Amino acid sequence: MRLSTKGRYAVMAMADLAGNQGSESSSKPVALADIAERQDISLSYLEQLFAKLRRGGLVTSVRGPGGGYRLSRVASDLRIADIIMAVDEPIATTRCKPGSAKGCTKTGARCVTHDLWEELGQQIHVFLSSVSLADVVERKVLGRARPCNDSMAEVAAE
Repeated sequence: MRLSTKGRYAVMAMADLAGNQGSESSSKPVALADIAERQDISLSYLEQLFAKLRRGGLVTSVRGPGGGYRLSRVASDLRIADIIMAVDEPIATTRCKPGSAKGCTKTGARCVTHDLWEELGQQIHVFLSSVSLADVVERKVLGRARPCNDSMAEVAAE
């Protein structure tokens, strides 16, 4: 599975916003031009992403001089999966359409590995739902992925 630039840039920009808007009580709006410069992302691309993030209820906009964007909630309440879904980035690991009984093979059947990739997609969504924007900003993401049980360690030891 590969996440496109749309999802990656949305998370990068939101992390930048979270890290640069100040504390909640003195939250100042952050200009998209500043995020674009710091993250080396096209301003017009950010404008498109933030329009979707605003419609998704993840950010609020402030117009006028000194305007920009603020997080709609504290960073610890915003999940990475929500950011990716707000910009219409699918978290999919199969070529099949979600919810369709038709598979991706020439005959319309599902391939033998379909369930494997479908479950991987679900695990990715579960993981991204467990990570908050604050976790990313505070660099508390590494080490979160752990083996499901001790049998993994036993197999490795053999």
